[in-house]
Amino acid sequence: MVLPDNVLEMLNTNRGGFEVAIGLVFTRASQTEVACEVPVGPHLTQPYGLVHGGVYATIVETVASVGAALVAIPRGQTTVGLENSTTFLRATRSGKLVGVATPLHTGRSTQVWEVEVRDDTQLVAKGRVRMQCFDAGAKVGGEVLAVKPR
Repeated sequence: MVLPDNVLEMLNTNRGGFEVAIGLVFTRASQTEVACEVPVGPHLTQPYGLVHGGVYATIVETVASVGAALVAIPRGQTTVGLENSTTFLRATRSGKLVGVATPLHTGRSTQVWEVEVRDDTQLVAKGRVRMQCFDAGAKVGGEVLAVKPR
């Protein structure tokens, strides 16, 4: 199976509710790089007015997961996250966050993706996500692992 030409459109049309809530939009998507943008607003800040750390962790998890899925789908596999390590490097209060994920390892049973998150001027967070790959029909949490229709 080859990825469709309109994969970016498909990703943006089928974003999860949380991705929509934070304003995340995918800007690039391939098996070697996934990127997104998130506009910073008051709904993403903690009481000091800084972007909440969970926003960075969400960006890291989201672009890494999409990248892993784009590698796994042509193999007839699905993926789930095993570990997300996100490091906050600099504070941000406004502007736009850009997350870019690239693969470090895309094996048959696990994948590791690295993510950089930048604001308008600098690197603000960095993360790494380890994913488990499952063959078609695998059960996770008692159910066959599959995308649920909305």
